[in-house]
Amino acid sequence: MAATPLQIATLDQVLELVVLLDTDMTQALARDGLTKSRAPLVWALQQHGPSTQKALADRLGTTPRNVTGLVDGLVATGFVTRQPHPTDRRATLVSLTAQGRAVMEQMAADHDELAQQLFAAFGPRDLETFASGLGSVLDVIRTHLDDAREVR
Repeated sequence: MAATPLQIATLDQVLELVVLLDTDMTQALARDGLTKSRAPLVWALQQHGPSTQKALADRLGTTPRNVTGLVDGLVATGFVTRQPHPTDRRATLVSLTAQGRAVMEQMAADHDELAQQLFAAFGPRDLETFASGLGSVLDVIRTHLDDAREVR
């Protein structure tokens, strides 16, 4: 069965939304001195506090070697520090600096402002309907991605 014209038009809008949000995020991160690859690590530290590089790798679903490179870049740009772990001589603890905390606080405020701007015209019922529909679309995409991973 072929997609309806409305389904195709809606998919086109979703894809445009993805591109616009990606562009906005990339520009905002660059303004703050971050990249899309480094931002999740800073976010993880904001959410979970100081962590070992191994814990960060596990949390981000990447390798410790990749985290080392990300941390190196974040140390060089003043977002994080490395310190000896207080109870494990073999481990290093990664923590946000004052600069890193300030940027994360600003990002949270920007996030709140964007949500207000995007959804100000929606009434509560319309926003609930939109959120529910979007949730369904995301569930389908997640299932598709999970199925594709299992095939590999």
